[in-house]
Amino acid sequence: MKTAKGTTLIHHGQLIDGTGAPPVSHAAVLITDGIIAYAGPATEVPAVPVDLILDARGGTILPGLIEAHIHLTYFNVTELQDLDIKYPVEYVTLQSAVNAKTALECGYTSARSGGCLHNIDVWMKKAIEEDMIPGPRLSASGREICGAGGLMDWNPDYRKIGMEGIVFIVNGADDARTAVRKLVKDGIEWVKTYPTGDAASPDINDHHTLCMTFEEMHAVVRTAHNHGLKVTGHCRATEGIRNALKAGYDCIEHGTFMDDQCLELMLQRNVPMCPGLGFEKFSVDRGKEFGLSQRVIDGHQETLEGGAESCRRVLAAGGTMGLGGDYGFGWTPHGTYAQELTFFVDYVGFSVLDTIRCATLGGAKIMGRAHELGSLEKGKLADVLVVDGDVMRDISILENRDNLLAVMQGGLVKAGRLARA
Repeated sequence: MKTAKGTTLIHHGQLIDGTGAPPVSHAAVLITDGIIAYAGPATEVPAVPVDLILDARGGTILPGLIEAHIHLTYFNVTELQDLDIKYPVEYVTLQSAVNAKTALECGYTSARSGGCLHNIDVWMKKAIEEDMIPGPRLSASGREICGAGGLMDWNPDYRKIGMEGIVFIVNGADDARTAVRKLVKDGIEWVKTYPTGDAASPDINDHHTLCMTFEEMHAVVRTAHNHGLKVTGHCRATEGIRNALKAGYDCIEHGTFMDDQCLELMLQRNVPMCPGLGFEKFSVDRGKEFGLSQRVIDGHQETLEGGAESCRRVLAAGGTMGLGGDYGFGWTPHGTYAQELTFFVDYVGFSVLDTIRCATLGGAKIMGRAHELGSLEKGKLADVLVVDGDVMRDISILENRDNLLAVMQGGLVKAGRLARA
């Protein structure tokens, strides 16, 4: 991905650097050749020749947001067939390109895939990095892995169509190893698995059900790590979280019903978590209009309450969290990602600074790129968000992309009002 040439100064704004440090009220950010050269009080900015000056207009300067669990291939999903058989791969690819552009326009300069159809994310990442299409810097995943009869194995055998467009169905450790080896050839970075069920499947695989054995999970990890890949998993049930941590998972998705042992294991290995928790709240609030049954909604209410408590415990214990997850459903459409941040402040009870730290540096840590992304610090890539307004006073202003003055990647203004001027 190209970076800017020359020196840019962003001034006349409040700085939130993403580390959790207190805001700097009168701040400036200096960018040289796409790299942050300075971020701090405006009175201390180095006196150097400047090629471009961006006026933050008294607003907020913060790191580009990171969607830590994105599904680029999901598009207004309201029923299962929307995920795997409704559209051909060609159309899903076009949808994904639109979703990537939308994410960038919403201030998300980086993202980690939470699973995709076919192998679209890998090629989407290549197209973004080569500046063919606009989108967030992407950590690619691919088709997912689930045990036979588990949450993602919904097509009955009599249809004779399988599930390999979206997920590999495994029965035992040998199948698990085979699935990972196929993914290795696809060129992915993250192997996404389904150790547990979900409130969306109350009759067969609810949120207390296990969908993979420990042996299958351990085989996935051993094989993936052998090839330099990372492993994550959809983990709601307590035993599923525990199994994932003992098997050597590199991240936990959701972590809904976390007990003391799970928390201790997670902290011992410094395993990050991406709760994707807003999805539960939005399913409860909006599910009826999309035909969700009361039983499903009640299940989402249970996972909402359990997940919120787990998030509070992880934050209090000093664990690492990223924000984002499961946008692309009818009730969580692409382009509404920032409502996750408002939800964490208003419902879960995180401070604005903690929420932004999770949505920036936390996501960068999950991606394995905290050395170059996620905070406005000297030496990092200049992925910067300039917002018209005081984010500390009202984080919900991030939900409206019209409030974004500039969305920068590597010092280049890619979106926002200044890009349209």
